[in-house]
Amino acid sequence: QVVALANLIPLDDAVDELDSYMYQTVGHQIVVCYAKCMGLPLFRRRISGSTRDHALKYSVTAGDEVEDMFALLSEVKRRIPSIGAVSSGAIASDYQRLRVESVCSRLGLVSLAYMWRQDQTLLLEEMIRRGIVAITVKVAAMGLKPSVHLGKELAELKSHLLQMNESFGINVCGEGGEYETLTLDCPLFRNARIVLDDFEVILHSADSIASVGILHPLAFHVEPKPGSSSSIGDGAIAEENSSCLYEVNGAIAHTDGETKQTLNPTPTSDAYPDTNVCISKTGKTLFSIGCWIEEPSSASQGMKADLVKVLSRIENQLKDGGLSWANVLYVHLYISSMKEFGLANEVYVSFITEKKCHLGVPSRSTIELPLVQAGLGNAYVEVLVSNDLVKRVLHVQSISCWAPSCIGPYSQ
Repeated sequence: QVVALANLIPLDDAVDELDSYMYQTVGHQIVVCYAKCMGLPLFRRRISGSTRDHALKYSVTAGDEVEDMFALLSEVKRRIPSIGAVSSGAIASDYQRLRVESVCSRLGLVSLAYMWRQDQTLLLEEMIRRGIVAITVKVAAMGLKPSVHLGKELAELKSHLLQMNESFGINVCGEGGEYETLTLDCPLFRNARIVLDDFEVILHSADSIASVGILHPLAFHVEPKPGSSSSIGDGAIAEENSSCLYEVNGAIAHTDGETKQTLNPTPTSDAYPDTNVCISKTGKTLFSIGCWIEEPSSASQGMKADLVKVLSRIENQLKDGGLSWANVLYVHLYISSMKEFGLANEVYVSFITEKKCHLGVPSRSTIELPLVQAGLGNAYVEVLVSNDLVKRVLHVQSISCWAPSCIGPYSQ
């Protein structure tokens, strides 16, 4: 699968995360990234938006910086149609992960987040062990002093970061903004490494507890690696950069897929007036609703039609009780054949959406059962419902080591 690399944070910090991440994209061909030293195509766009949607879950918002990312990846997909996924270096930030997932969903791409929920100490050790040379270019946390810790390699700071984690609980990988880094070298830089010749330290905030300082590079040069096969003169670099650099400008346009989504309303059971659908309901504050098709030999019109009938009836039952899909905690989806899983999923997401479930979509299990043989049609659904809107869920839509096989329109 062809992968694009993306990040919502500044380039200097993105590079070191992506370097480490590339080692973990097993089975994928990486074709787009932010590091020109790797000889790969570089797509970039100047951010024109700002943070306008401050909610944890992102909704498409004109003028938000996420829309710049959408425009950038739209152009990548247009130029390289084989792109199938986007990788990001999110480790613990739901805010960042959800925005990448939102853009991927709109563009029909898969979000890869193999660093998600991994132990940060192990990640830091792996980056160092893999030969990633990254220096701190910003510090903004208790225990990190601009005059002492700026410009230091991660390998030098490892023991101090671990100590600060134990003392103050800082993220050793800087996931909370404790520090930012600039990668000067890594095994993926095939021909050369970056050498800083001169820099200045800018004190952004002289806070007595947690000073904020920035290392601003003033001069640098590219130094050839021993045994590199390519010349690294300025002319060679300029020629390579001009051939693989794409500036993405212009207005942000919506995709055909997004337009189609707004034109396709949720199907209802009104089109099937002759179908008898049975409901079973148990419990009070926390209760379940089961729905299936009665006398399917004459009424069943296939998987899609049966599932539309069943979900429509459950939706109406919820509305009659002053409830909605937001009150549903768990869904058991039984279908007659896993060969029609894709079709069933298509119907499912037309009913149960993020927009309808502001606290998160329900968890779900999908099981194949001999429903037709049992006289229950092609679809049978049970939902667990709460009268109280108090649920807390985690809906990860990225393939990761934490939840590699559990991505879909349901919470983990």
